[in-house]
Amino acid sequence: MISLGNDEITKYPFLAEAGQYLKDKGFTLEQFATDPDLQIIVDKAYERVECASYGKIFNSTIDGSRGDTSLPLEVFSFLLAIVLLKLSDANTLITKFSLAEARRAEKFLEKDLIGNMNKTSEELAIKIFKDLFSVSIKKTGNHFVIPISDYLRHAVNFHELEWRLINRHVEKGMVFLNSHETVRLIRKELDAYIKSRIRAVQTPSLSQGFEEKVKKLAEMAKKFTVTTTIISTEYPPCVEHAIKVLNDGENLPHSGRFMLATFLLGRGQTVDDIAPLFKNAPDYNEKVTRYQLNQISGETGSNTKYSCPSCEKIKSNDLCFATPDCDYIINPLQFGKKRS
Repeated sequence: MISLGNDEITKYPFLAEAGQYLKDKGFTLEQFATDPDLQIIVDKAYERVECASYGKIFNSTIDGSRGDTSLPLEVFSFLLAIVLLKLSDANTLITKFSLAEARRAEKFLEKDLIGNMNKTSEELAIKIFKDLFSVSIKKTGNHFVIPISDYLRHAVNFHELEWRLINRHVEKGMVFLNSHETVRLIRKELDAYIKSRIRAVQTPSLSQGFEEKVKKLAEMAKKFTVTTTIISTEYPPCVEHAIKVLNDGENLPHSGRFMLATFLLGRGQTVDDIAPLFKNAPDYNEKVTRYQLNQISGETGSNTKYSCPSCEKIKSNDLCFATPDCDYIINPLQFGKKRS
């Protein structure tokens, strides 16, 4: 079991100890819903979800100099955010919230891994990796080394070439990573862990004091509902899969987003047509999405319109889901075209 102090509970409020902290303090949901003095925590919980909905990381008040004065606000706002999400029944927001909280935790894990003068934080971070994600880490100089088997089990989630084992520093069956890479390795599992914790929570009865916040979250979720449908039977399975991933609110890697954008642009779609597809992405930011699409389309930047990657390139990025209809084509844009 992981033994956490107050600072650690604040950093990692998704762990079981945080829920126990709430029980130990003796607060009930009814108190949070009705006590004016606790309204600030409910407001912060809503803000936490709203922040995540726009692909941003919650700005923690932890600064290391305030003792545990921020502890109740930090922990309770996380737990109440889960209550509000369950009551609003907004799966899209749950997906965005869990990813945002995973990235918030990444920052603390990376800092704790480095340790500096705080050996306890370093040991705790290594223990979290081991206990929650079955990743054994040892520190060697400025690097962190993990067994090849642990690395491969988690690196399979990445499509970028830099994560392929052949491109890593390996010695005696151990893979060398820096602190950022080590934490990045478990992002998907960390996101999944937080999401599973949220989904395991039973939906409570709706207290009157939460009604306004729950209604606002339900309205917020509608903004991320994709109303434009451009899925076609003329699209290759790699593109259909990418669109499905986005529609399901899951994370599509950069290489997949690039493939999808260049394919649709190559088929005559405009930036305005394509941009709504990314609304459900956990890290969706409209301004960033449009900026990147404009760059890819050549409307801004170097004025170079990027081409859809070849089937060979797509296969190398593990984005290929070929069917017999894909035979004899070398680029997704050729899919569905009659061959003479």
